[in-house]
Amino acid sequence: MRAADFHKFQQSGENVCIEFKRGGNGAQKDTFETICAFLNRFGGDVFLGVTDDGEVVGVPHGEVEPIMRHVVNVASDPQQMDPPFYLSPDTFKVGGRDIVHVRVPPSADVHRFKGTVYDRLHEADVRVRSTEAIAQMFIRKHEIYTERRVYPGIRKSDMRLDLIRPAKEMAVAFRPDHPWRKLGDAAFFKSAKLYVRDPVSGKEGFNAAGVLLFGKDDVILDVFPAYRTDAIMRKVNVNRYDDRETVRTNLIEAFDALMAFGAKHLDDKFYLEGVQRVSVRGKILREVIANSLMHREFSSSMTARLIIERDRLFADNANRAAAHGIITPENVRPVSKNPIIAAFFKEIGRADELGSGTRNLYHYTRLYSGADPIIDEEDAFSVTVPLNDGYSPEVGKGARGNDIERASVGSDTVNGPLNGPLNGSLNGPLKDKVMNLIAEIPGVNRKDLVCRTGVSERTMTRNLSELERTGKIERRGSKKTGGYFLAEGSGEKRTEGQAK
Repeated sequence: MRAADFHKFQQSGENVCIEFKRGGNGAQKDTFETICAFLNRFGGDVFLGVTDDGEVVGVPHGEVEPIMRHVVNVASDPQQMDPPFYLSPDTFKVGGRDIVHVRVPPSADVHRFKGTVYDRLHEADVRVRSTEAIAQMFIRKHEIYTERRVYPGIRKSDMRLDLIRPAKEMAVAFRPDHPWRKLGDAAFFKSAKLYVRDPVSGKEGFNAAGVLLFGKDDVILDVFPAYRTDAIMRKVNVNRYDDRETVRTNLIEAFDALMAFGAKHLDDKFYLEGVQRVSVRGKILREVIANSLMHREFSSSMTARLIIERDRLFADNANRAAAHGIITPENVRPVSKNPIIAAFFKEIGRADELGSGTRNLYHYTRLYSGADPIIDEEDAFSVTVPLNDGYSPEVGKGARGNDIERASVGSDTVNGPLNGPLNGSLNGPLKDKVMNLIAEIPGVNRKDLVCRTGVSERTMTRNLSELERTGKIERRGSKKTGGYFLAEGSGEKRTEGQAK
């Protein structure tokens, strides 16, 4: 952990996977309750030497080593943490003050601290006492990775063996010395962790990841009856669709089919990186489609969708949420929902390192549309890429030199001057548009306002804050379910761009 990395956690604040502890008296009971809760949920990071509001106070310098030893000893003591878990704390400095950092990975077991089960909900460590709730936790742990289920009854004849050669060729093209090139079929499946031994039953067989990647279509549907992706183009006939394709085949060919559908209905705007032309459309589709196929919860009955409309590309799929809310390059905490499938996609060059997808999607969406994408992690994971037929990365770059390429991730310099009223900083037309939307939809939340206006999350936050500060709107309700309303006396719906 570096100080620069810590600042990202500091800005995010405490949440389902971040906890700050003052730590002046060492690691106390509540620290281990949090560690237990993180083990039982999605993992997380504990920082000792930081107040609840993110202020760095540091732990006494002479206490750093004793605190780290105490954390390791308690977590590995079966009398206190059951079952025990080995942790490896580290330390770093911010402003000359020492912070102890404990990275807690998610565990496959249900843990108890001093006989009590804890779970993490939002920013709180909750005692779980109900037998039913604990049983559900065991079920969730057992089923945490759907892709690992082993199906001994599935034979080699149920697999698309003709896909092995192209998969090897893609892997070798990406890495010439790839070990897969010399492997036979059986060794290939084992090397890719698609044919394994079930540690529970002791039986060997293809796992769900192997079925999804190489299974014949009827075999995939026997295992996952609800698996499919609906690709829809809806620009003229917005009540139904102009073009539609239902993809229910293996993940390798599904990727190709969805890429072809996107390429058919989206412009490939001209853009040069250095002296080489880059397909920005292809980069965006690759990230959106690969993410949907790699990190989907396949046991869900929810149909995944890829929808192309006039003003947006939208994709959503069933999800096992590791966090909740809008994901940005600043707060992204990558968690692989299907690590075997994700590793396979990486080997054949269809995905990069975990976490790079968010940065790539932000970078190339800004080039393609001049705006930010919206990545929302909930029980349904969704990605919205704004579309702007009138925007060109080359024209934009010509207007502002190389600012698009130089703009830092999360910076609104890309949005403001290039797009004027649409994505600019505080301005009358946008504020009027926001107020009109709030008048039309009382209680509308920020995410919906972002979608309806096409501006970035940060730009919308600034405008809403300004409208609240000047008393024109007010926010009501809880942080999760609340929304915005016109303040009393602010007037009825106004003509856009004109104050009443």
